[in-house]
Amino acid sequence: MILEKNKKINIISKKISEKIAIRERHIIDSAQIIDFVDLKSNTTCDLGTGGGMPGLIVAIVMKKIKNSMKINLYEKSYHKCAFLREVSKKLNLNTEIIQKDIFTIKNIETGTIMSRAFKPMPIILELVNQNFQKFENIIFFMGGTGRKILNDTLKEWDLDYEEKKSLTNDESFILNIKKIKKKLS
Repeated sequence: MILEKNKKINIISKKISEKIAIRERHIIDSAQIIDFVDLKSNTTCDLGTGGGMPGLIVAIVMKKIKNSMKINLYEKSYHKCAFLREVSKKLNLNTEIIQKDIFTIKNIETGTIMSRAFKPMPIILELVNQNFQKFENIIFFMGGTGRKILNDTLKEWDLDYEEKKSLTNDESFILNIKKIKKKLS
């Protein structure tokens, strides 16, 4: 479905739109966070989900393990939301596609918050700090410059976190953040 829709709208980068690349770079990369997802929560949020990674992949895993958690997919693009609805319906996934700018929604309560290639880490931390009333954890996909980004972020934020080496890229890692607190200036 990704390959077919990617011919019409930009779901994923054209550079890595071959079937094997989609499997390795997007699907397996997204699925590797499952150990960090709070399976006891009623909902999980994927911020700026784009083509559905990692949200749709986590929803597929939830269905497979018979967990009734709803995955909220936040995406403001009409065309991407139409794609997300189509995939969710076809695969009978427990998702809610929310076609809104996540920055305009307040008092959100959820379990896990996921972010993969949406906005820089400090912007997402600020968003969570201001717009989320309650959450269990935040999962970030950190790429080749992830160490520098984390170190720079730690100058402004106190974070209770753990790391896991990426299964799909030797230079990348996954962050699981349990608590955030902005440092006083």
